Amino acid sequence: MDETALIEANAAYYRAFAARDLGAMSDLWAEEGCSCVHPGWPALVGRTPVLASYRDIFRNPQQEAVTARDPQTIIEGADGRVFCIEEVGGGLLLATNWFRWSGERWRLAHHQAGPLATAPSSPPRREGKQSFH
Repeated sequence: MDETALIEANAAYYRAFAARDLGAMSDLWAEEGCSCVHPGWPALVGRTPVLASYRDIFRNPQQEAVTARDPQTIIEGADGRVFCIEEVGGGLLLATNWFRWSGERWRLAHHQAGPLATAPSSPPRREGKQSFH
């Protein structure tokens, strides 16, 4: 349940996305309690609709590459969150990837990404409890 394993689980998500590998993507997601909000989409709730959204994205030949950088983590009990910047088609998104410890590894429970007006010049300071508002 350490930060290194959480960062690796987050990197595996972006590798599966880059490879358009639905099997790898499916393996990353939790079995239940899944949700996802792609930019401009309505909320998807449940493993089946979430994975169907990735299937559709992967089939789209116009889908731009997605890369991630600057991960920041918060781990509280069995929940781990990774906040990172996604670069997509020259634009920037701020993504939240919420993982749950399965007893063996981190599994993705929620992904959400939305537009980021400007890239931060340096990571925000981490003092006590963090607030992103």
